[in-house]
Amino acid sequence: MKIAIISDTHGNEANFKKALDLIKKEKIKVLIHCGDIGFPSLLKEVIGDFSGKVHLVFGNLEDRYALTKIICEAGNKNVTLYGELGEIEIDKVKIAFCHFPKFAKALAQSQEYDLVFYGHTHKPWEEKIGRCRLVNPGNLCGYLYKATFALYNTKTGKLELKILEKL
Repeated sequence: MKIAIISDTHGNEANFKKALDLIKKEKIKVLIHCGDIGFPSLLKEVIGDFSGKVHLVFGNLEDRYALTKIICEAGNKNVTLYGELGEIEIDKVKIAFCHFPKFAKALAQSQEYDLVFYGHTHKPWEEKIGRCRLVNPGNLCGYLYKATFALYNTKTGKLELKILEKL
């Protein structure tokens, strides 16, 4: 199964829509957001325009109250807000995701996960820590680095970085 990993949207609605268009075109049914979605209203875009599962953690710039309120009011069962740390398992691949790199590195060092995704730095990054892949999909807002996100195939283990301007 293919999953999409996004971080640091920072309210950039145009980039978010462009990424969602590719995600839907690829028939991806799982989306992980590693924090700093920006405006909570952007989450309404996901809830209204994406039929798959959305897994979301807080970043450091979130209006936590507003974000939680939007999810609760929408009553949408496809969005899960985890707080600081999200954990899921898909096709026997154990995945953790959070916002901060130090926390992510500690999770990877625990060797409890196959993949750990994080954000915050805006810089796309991948490294191997033991058997765990530690991955930052970059940022969707396009600040400091080009706007990017990642796709991961749980069956093949293939990780792709998507550069938004090339889509």
